[in-house]
Amino acid sequence: MLSRRRARWGRLDNLLLLLLIGAFAYLGYRVNTGLEYHWNWKVIPQYLLRQDATDGWVPNLLLLGLMTTIRLSVWSLLLALPIGLIAGLMRTSLHLFNRLVGSSYVTLLRNLPPLVLVFIFYFFISDQILPFLEIAERVAAAPAWVQYLAQWCFAPPDQLEAFIAAVLTLALFEGAYIGEIVRAGINSIENGQWEAARALGMHRWQILQQIILPQAFQRMIPPLAGQAISTIKDSAIVSVISIQELTFQGMELMAATYLTFEVWITVTLLYFCLTYGCSWLAGRLEDRMRRAYSY
Repeated sequence: MLSRRRARWGRLDNLLLLLLIGAFAYLGYRVNTGLEYHWNWKVIPQYLLRQDATDGWVPNLLLLGLMTTIRLSVWSLLLALPIGLIAGLMRTSLHLFNRLVGSSYVTLLRNLPPLVLVFIFYFFISDQILPFLEIAERVAAAPAWVQYLAQWCFAPPDQLEAFIAAVLTLALFEGAYIGEIVRAGINSIENGQWEAARALGMHRWQILQQIILPQAFQRMIPPLAGQAISTIKDSAIVSVISIQELTFQGMELMAATYLTFEVWITVTLLYFCLTYGCSWLAGRLEDRMRRAYSY
């Protein structure tokens, strides 16, 4: 009976795959005939890699934008995770003041459009605060290896302030959602475990650190993976402040070549590779933690 059901679902998956392929084929046919669009896929690889006279094959516009998107997403997540953890712990605190502060942060950031936050942080942080720190000037005056390291990890000196503003915006925005995930994960643990730990004489922080958070983290992996994927997709918003990430490079390339469908299909595939990789890694981590806690 089980094998028959699996075979039925397997046939359904194959049918859905064929329908999806057929839909894309029909869309390509309609673009080619209805819009009289002339496809030119052979030029796309040169916008991924180009041959330099001295360095050989080097990344071109689309791969450079992809690497900037990865940098934005990684730094934003590294900042958003502790921000979200603190917000989640404050929302589950026993103190009213902590709960009010955590709830205010989460409610405010989750109910504001990210585009508005990008402009606010860009014009306030990069124009008012960062110039006093002289980060770009210090990096530009630093030795060559420091400039190379800063450009490889962050952005070129002339784009560094805008990059920092974009990272802070994404981190604060995503941190609000992560805070809600942390709160839900902590509250999902049964009250009996809190009571048993208190009966053993453990303090609240000891209970959180040793009992509650390890179990809650296992339950938080799927929504955290979804939030990481959302961070990658939300990073496209900062293209409005001229951060040269993948979407920005796609718009510039489309305006220069008029290869609308080829450019955006390639950009879509690059985004899909990033997001699917995150989903796969999260699935492997979830399976490993499930096996570890099953013993």
